[in-house]
Amino acid sequence: MLVPLGPVAVFGASNFPLAFSVAGGDTVSALAAGCPVVVKAHPAHPGTSELVARAILTAARATSMPDGVFSMVQGATPEVGQALVAHPAIQAVGFTGSFRGGQALVAAAAKRPQPIPVFAEMGSANPVFVLPDALATRGDEIAKTLASSIILGSGQFCTNPGLTFVADPTDGFVKQLGTLLGESPAGTMAHAGIKRAYDEALTLVGALAGVTVAARASTHGAYADTEAQPALIVTDVPSFTTQDRLGEEIYGPASVAVRCRSEGELMNAAAQLKGHLVATVHATDKDLAANPGLLPLLARKAGRIVMNGVPTDVEVTHAMHHGGPWPATSDSRATSVGTAAIVRFARPVCFQDVPNAALPEELRDSNPRGIWRLLDGHPTREPVPSRG
Repeated sequence: MLVPLGPVAVFGASNFPLAFSVAGGDTVSALAAGCPVVVKAHPAHPGTSELVARAILTAARATSMPDGVFSMVQGATPEVGQALVAHPAIQAVGFTGSFRGGQALVAAAAKRPQPIPVFAEMGSANPVFVLPDALATRGDEIAKTLASSIILGSGQFCTNPGLTFVADPTDGFVKQLGTLLGESPAGTMAHAGIKRAYDEALTLVGALAGVTVAARASTHGAYADTEAQPALIVTDVPSFTTQDRLGEEIYGPASVAVRCRSEGELMNAAAQLKGHLVATVHATDKDLAANPGLLPLLARKAGRIVMNGVPTDVEVTHAMHHGGPWPATSDSRATSVGTAAIVRFARPVCFQDVPNAALPEELRDSNPRGIWRLLDGHPTREPVPSRG
């Protein structure tokens, strides 16, 4: 049976004060696995974190949960988080944030006398591929849908489409996408720190060789220190494959469009990708038949493949996988969204030749809890003949 790992440290995300923070998927899945949770609130929104934490404590009391099932600490310095990870009572870590922050927690957990798993989601550029026949049949629609996905939530989704590969000899698609983003209004980001990092990333990437900032919205609202301007950065495959920074996340409402002179060049660019949460393909049956190796290749590069849609559509379901190969996450086998997220915080224990009366209730022949179990590989809720 699966048993809880023990107390889990959860680090609140800076971009989603509610959805991926104090009461987010890491907290919920750890509690569902039977683990107490200690949340490290993000310093960008301590007040919101406190309100949510109090709501969780109220619910815990109302449902007669044991004392200590949930707690939260505040702190604006990395030392607070490091101390939490190093504490001998903590048995696992859930994290959503930057690559540098995730790496630091992985290293801290590995240095403990008893190393513990860190399930860190650390950023992803989520490439989009637009193949020729799809481009010819519905290029305008794809450009509009993609632009809307890029600016959704001011680009603060973990699944924001930050890379776009298109084989378009006329360059019309890239121009249309640039026009759409250039005409989009600035959007409010969660806090000024994210906005500063976004501007710095645009400046850095825009200065690389073979790169053009083809469009950047010029509108500003009343709060310029938190409002991000949508942008499109354009480059080619030789520049993309020789400059690693072009393949990394720009956190905000921007995308790097990579012009591909042929489908073969598009495939070569795809082969250079590192790990991502999502890869999206806009293609017809004709496109897929002409490029049979693309989907198998992307399955090695991403945790989720989206066909003719947008990567920002994420739903909590049994089938959802919100994870991916390094550096998107620290463990490509794990998801932070969906019911499979619970398994991160549990471990298997085998009870062999244990008398029935001494077994946990979940494993007793009479099935006193009436739960679904596997008997010789088959799911059943029926009692089984007593074996003593």
